[in-house]
Amino acid sequence: MSHPHVIVIPYPAQGHVIPFMEVALTLANQGFKVTFVNTEFNHKRVIKALSEKDDVHNLVHLVSVPDGLEPFEDRNDLLKLTEKTTEVMPGKLQELIEKINESDDDEIACLIADGSMGWALEVADKMGIKRAIFWTAAAAQLALVLSIPKLIDDGIINNDGEAFYSSLPHIQGVTILK
Repeated sequence: MSHPHVIVIPYPAQGHVIPFMEVALTLANQGFKVTFVNTEFNHKRVIKALSEKDDVHNLVHLVSVPDGLEPFEDRNDLLKLTEKTTEVMPGKLQELIEKINESDDDEIACLIADGSMGWALEVADKMGIKRAIFWTAAAAQLALVLSIPKLIDDGIINNDGEAFYSSLPHIQGVTILK
Protein backbone atom coordinates (compact mmCIF):
# COMPACT_ATOMS: atom_id res chain seq x y z
CA MET A 1 0.00 0.00 0.00
CA SER A 2 1.43 3.36 -0.98
CA HIS A 3 1.49 6.43 1.21
CA PRO A 4 0.04 9.78 0.15
CA HIS A 5 2.87 11.91 -1.23
CA VAL A 6 2.91 15.57 -0.18
CA ILE A 7 5.19 18.39 -1.32
CA VAL A 8 5.79 21.22 1.15
CA ILE A 9 7.36 24.47 -0.02
CA PRO A 10 8.16 27.33 2.35
CA TYR A 11 8.89 30.93 1.48
CA PRO A 12 12.71 31.08 1.43
CA ALA A 13 13.23 33.39 4.40
CA GLN A 14 13.92 33.18 8.10
CA GLY A 15 10.82 32.29 10.07
CA HIS A 16 9.28 30.20 7.29
CA VAL A 17 11.56 27.20 6.79
CA ILE A 18 11.53 25.84 10.37
CA PRO A 19 7.71 25.87 10.77
CA PHE A 20 7.41 24.12 7.41
CA MET A 21 9.94 21.51 8.51
CA GLU A 22 7.81 20.90 11.61
CA VAL A 23 4.76 20.36 9.38
CA ALA A 24 6.77 18.04 7.13
CA LEU A 25 7.97 15.94 10.07
CA THR A 26 4.47 15.77 11.56
CA LEU A 27 3.05 14.55 8.25
CA ALA A 28 5.87 12.03 7.85
CA ASN A 29 5.26 10.70 11.35
CA GLN A 30 1.61 10.20 10.38
CA GLY A 31 2.58 8.01 7.43
CA PHE A 32 2.78 10.52 4.60
CA LYS A 33 5.63 10.50 2.12
CA VAL A 34 6.96 14.08 2.21
CA THR A 35 9.15 15.98 -0.22
CA PHE A 36 10.47 19.26 1.22
CA VAL A 37 11.29 21.76 -1.53
CA ASN A 38 13.74 24.47 -0.58
CA THR A 39 15.82 26.94 -2.54
CA GLU A 40 19.37 25.78 -3.26
CA PHE A 41 20.68 28.44 -0.85
CA ASN A 42 18.45 27.39 2.05
CA HIS A 43 18.82 23.69 1.24
CA LYS A 44 22.57 23.94 1.89
CA ARG A 45 21.91 25.73 5.18
CA VAL A 46 19.38 23.08 6.31
CA ILE A 47 21.68 20.19 5.40
CA LYS A 48 24.57 21.85 7.25
CA ALA A 49 22.39 22.41 10.35
CA LEU A 50 21.20 18.80 10.56
CA SER A 51 23.20 16.45 12.71
CA GLU A 52 23.71 12.78 11.98
CA LYS A 53 21.32 12.02 14.84
CA ASP A 54 18.47 13.95 13.21
CA ASP A 55 15.79 11.71 11.78
CA VAL A 56 14.85 14.23 9.10
CA HIS A 57 16.75 12.44 6.31
CA ASN A 58 14.89 9.20 7.04
CA LEU A 59 11.46 10.83 7.19
CA VAL A 60 11.52 13.69 4.68
CA HIS A 61 13.02 13.83 1.20
CA LEU A 62 14.92 17.13 0.99
CA VAL A 63 15.24 18.65 -2.50
CA SER A 64 16.12 22.05 -3.89
CA VAL A 65 15.32 24.31 -6.81
CA PRO A 66 17.03 27.56 -7.87
CA ASP A 67 15.66 30.82 -6.48
CA GLY A 68 16.80 32.92 -9.45
CA LEU A 69 19.41 34.91 -7.53
CA GLU A 70 23.13 34.70 -8.15
CA PRO A 71 25.16 33.14 -5.28
CA PHE A 72 26.59 36.54 -4.29
CA GLU A 73 23.21 38.33 -4.20
CA ASP A 74 21.65 39.31 -0.86
CA ARG A 75 18.77 37.04 0.11
CA ASN A 76 17.76 39.48 2.85
CA ASP A 77 16.45 41.83 0.15
CA LEU A 78 12.96 40.34 0.34
CA LEU A 79 11.55 42.39 -2.54
CA LYS A 80 14.24 41.13 -4.91
CA LEU A 81 14.00 37.59 -3.50
CA THR A 82 10.22 37.56 -4.01
CA GLU A 83 10.50 38.93 -7.56
CA LYS A 84 13.12 36.35 -8.55
CA THR A 85 11.41 33.38 -6.89
CA THR A 86 8.11 34.33 -8.54
CA GLU A 87 9.88 34.51 -11.89
CA VAL A 88 12.02 31.35 -11.69
CA MET A 89 10.55 28.88 -9.21
CA PRO A 90 7.14 28.10 -10.80
CA GLY A 91 8.76 26.43 -13.81
CA LYS A 92 11.30 24.63 -11.63
CA LEU A 93 8.58 23.39 -9.28
CA GLN A 94 6.52 22.10 -12.19
CA GLU A 95 9.57 20.29 -13.60
CA LEU A 96 10.25 18.73 -10.18
CA ILE A 97 6.66 17.53 -9.80
CA GLU A 98 6.68 16.06 -13.32
CA LYS A 99 9.97 14.28 -12.58
CA ILE A 100 8.63 12.86 -9.30
CA ASN A 101 5.37 11.75 -10.88
CA GLU A 102 7.15 10.06 -13.80
CA SER A 103 9.65 8.16 -11.65
CA ASP A 104 7.74 7.41 -8.48
CA ASP A 105 4.98 4.99 -7.57
CA ASP A 106 3.59 7.63 -5.22
CA GLU A 107 2.50 10.56 -7.36
CA ILE A 108 2.13 13.91 -5.64
CA ALA A 109 -1.29 13.98 -3.97
CA CYS A 110 -1.09 17.42 -2.36
CA LEU A 111 1.06 20.54 -2.25
CA ILE A 112 1.31 22.67 0.88
CA ALA A 113 2.71 26.12 0.17
CA ASP A 114 3.52 29.19 2.18
CA GLY A 115 0.67 31.68 2.15
CA SER A 116 2.89 34.20 0.38
CA MET A 117 3.60 31.85 -2.52
CA GLY A 118 0.38 31.88 -4.52
CA TRP A 119 2.29 30.87 -7.64
CA ALA A 120 2.95 27.43 -6.10
CA LEU A 121 -0.79 26.94 -5.62
CA GLU A 122 -1.31 27.92 -9.27
CA VAL A 123 1.24 25.31 -10.38
CA ALA A 124 -0.53 22.64 -8.33
CA ASP A 125 -3.94 23.68 -9.68
CA LYS A 126 -2.66 23.58 -13.27
CA MET A 127 -1.32 20.06 -12.65
CA GLY A 128 -4.53 18.83 -10.99
CA ILE A 129 -2.92 18.50 -7.55
CA LYS A 130 -4.79 19.31 -4.36
CA ARG A 131 -3.32 22.28 -2.56
CA ALA A 132 -3.30 23.96 0.82
CA ILE A 133 -1.81 27.07 2.39
CA PHE A 134 0.23 27.01 5.58
CA TRP A 135 0.57 30.41 7.24
CA THR A 136 3.67 30.86 9.40
CA ALA A 137 2.86 34.32 10.77
CA ALA A 138 0.29 35.39 13.36
CA ALA A 139 -3.37 34.63 12.70
CA ALA A 140 -4.15 38.35 13.09
CA GLN A 141 -1.87 39.10 10.14
CA LEU A 142 -3.69 36.52 8.01
CA ALA A 143 -7.04 38.04 9.02
CA LEU A 144 -5.78 41.47 7.98
CA VAL A 145 -4.42 40.24 4.64
CA LEU A 146 -7.68 38.46 3.85
CA SER A 147 -9.65 41.59 4.82
CA ILE A 148 -7.85 43.97 2.45
CA PRO A 149 -10.36 43.59 -0.44
CA LYS A 150 -13.26 44.32 1.92
CA LEU A 151 -11.44 47.29 3.45
CA ILE A 152 -10.99 48.70 -0.06
CA ASP A 153 -14.62 47.95 -1.04
CA ASP A 154 -15.89 49.60 2.16
CA GLY A 155 -13.79 52.70 1.52
CA ILE A 156 -11.66 52.27 4.65
CA ILE A 157 -8.40 52.19 2.65
CA ASN A 158 -7.52 52.91 -0.97
CA ASN A 159 -5.76 50.57 -3.41
CA ASP A 160 -2.39 51.75 -2.05
CA GLY A 161 -3.36 50.80 1.52
CA GLU A 162 -3.72 54.41 2.66
CA ALA A 163 -6.55 55.14 5.09
CA PHE A 164 -9.34 57.49 4.10
CA TYR A 165 -10.05 58.31 7.74
CA SER A 166 -7.97 59.66 10.60
CA SER A 167 -9.90 57.43 12.99
CA LEU A 168 -11.79 54.18 12.62
CA PRO A 169 -15.37 55.09 11.68
CA HIS A 170 -17.02 52.42 13.82
CA ILE A 171 -14.72 52.72 16.83
CA GLN A 172 -14.69 56.34 17.92
CA GLY A 173 -11.61 57.50 19.78
CA VAL A 174 -9.20 55.08 18.05
CA THR A 175 -6.74 57.04 15.92
CA ILE A 176 -5.08 55.46 12.91
CA LEU A 177 -1.29 55.62 13.20
CA LYS A 178 0.92 56.10 10.16
